[in-house]
Amino acid sequence: MVRSAEGPDGGWGWVLVGALFVCNSLVFGLMRSSGIFFVEFVQYFDESAQAISWISSTGVAAQQFFSPLGAALSNAYNARVVVMTGGFLAGLGLILASQATSVVHLYLTMGILSGLGWGFIFTPMIATVMAHITRRRTLALGVALSSIGFSSFAFNPLFQLLVETYTWRGALLILGGLSLNIIPCGALIRPPVPFVSSPQVDSESRPSRRPYVTYTLALTLINVGYFVPYFHLVAHSRQAGFSEYQAAFVMSAAGMSDILGRLASGWFSDLRLLRLIHVLSMWIVLAGVFIMMLPVSSLTGSYAALTAISLLYGFCSGALTSVVFAVVPMIVGEERTMGALGLLMLIESVAGLLGTPLSGYLKDVTGNYLASFIVTGSFPILGTLVMATLPHYFSCTDPPPPTRRRLHDKEEL
Repeated sequence: MVRSAEGPDGGWGWVLVGALFVCNSLVFGLMRSSGIFFVEFVQYFDESAQAISWISSTGVAAQQFFSPLGAALSNAYNARVVVMTGGFLAGLGLILASQATSVVHLYLTMGILSGLGWGFIFTPMIATVMAHITRRRTLALGVALSSIGFSSFAFNPLFQLLVETYTWRGALLILGGLSLNIIPCGALIRPPVPFVSSPQVDSESRPSRRPYVTYTLALTLINVGYFVPYFHLVAHSRQAGFSEYQAAFVMSAAGMSDILGRLASGWFSDLRLLRLIHVLSMWIVLAGVFIMMLPVSSLTGSYAALTAISLLYGFCSGALTSVVFAVVPMIVGEERTMGALGLLMLIESVAGLLGTPLSGYLKDVTGNYLASFIVTGSFPILGTLVMATLPHYFSCTDPPPPTRRRLHDKEEL
């Protein structure tokens, strides 16, 4: 029997929200704060900005590339075991990265191995939360994903302190140990209710309809620019003449406004005053505009202007993430959510792999980050234009959700 589309909206579901809160801190919070290591790696290995950018890009791309594998293993076996394994691999990758002697070692450890672990974590955890909570789903996702903002605020100065105290090697070793805390978070998952009930349903969890393809293409373009500030804003701030701690505070400020954006967007979206797809489009366009304004705000050497634009970008980038996953079930249907999320991450990995190296290349060519932010900030706006081609996009009401005949109905035919 296929599970009902309605979740219990309470009980253990909110425990899982807490577990996802911690997991997101130790995955995406760490990714966003890796800009602290970017400067250290450039100096230590004497490599170009583009070469070092591939470390973070490989991690982001690996996380998204291996997400379908994490979803498939969770469907076939046990989401609890998959997430716990992912926590172990994520920690192991960072611990091994602390002993790296070349940039290639960092590609393999901090990039591919940790990225593999991250890919096993996010999709099963977020699909589990979405399965348990329906009526307040966007708010629940906003709460769980707000941890990325909290960790961005805390991790940037913390990582700077760790690097100064223990060097980048000691800092990575400590972060590897912290990442192992994902293992007990995964143990909180209750596995009895599977996401699919037969190979027939599993075969139908591979969305191929035009709305899903359009939505995936839009998010892929958005991802080209989305992560760039979190990897290069610190380096840009340092180049603009601000101190290490001033540069770290800019990212921390963006992290705090990110928290407010996720919570406010989750609350507002659940009011259903506007369609979710329209709320999402609004936040994406604003995020793209503020990415392009980041280098412009520091051209005059005004730290206050840079901080203000960073706050606005952080709010909008956080606000859109509360909505982007809640839209998926509306496009593909409840039963296909796990497979759709995994495939979405896989396709988005192309953008995650190209965004920061493109920014690094433009910096190497021009000597500063002005072109980097302006070019990459245009991609979210382009993604919104693609999203506008979705069926019924300009309608004021949501179309009926996708449905399919229940499995037992098929068996009776």
